[in-house]
Amino acid sequence: MCLSTVYKNTKSPETVVMKNVMALECKDGCVILTDLMERSVVIEGHLVSANLVDGFVIVQETA
Repeated sequence: MCLSTVYKNTKSPETVVMKNVMALECKDGCVILTDLMERSVVIEGHLVSANLVDGFVIVQETA
């Protein structure tokens, strides 16, 4: 199972949005994250990069 940590704008400990993300959906200008406990977070923005081998995703927030 590939789980990822999602960061907002840059990859640093201060910008972690959610850990153990199992699903990611881009819809209507938002990125919807869902973790193992099925909690969801919605970020207005777009996907910048996803490295599933290293387990991280970067989402650029819309200003």
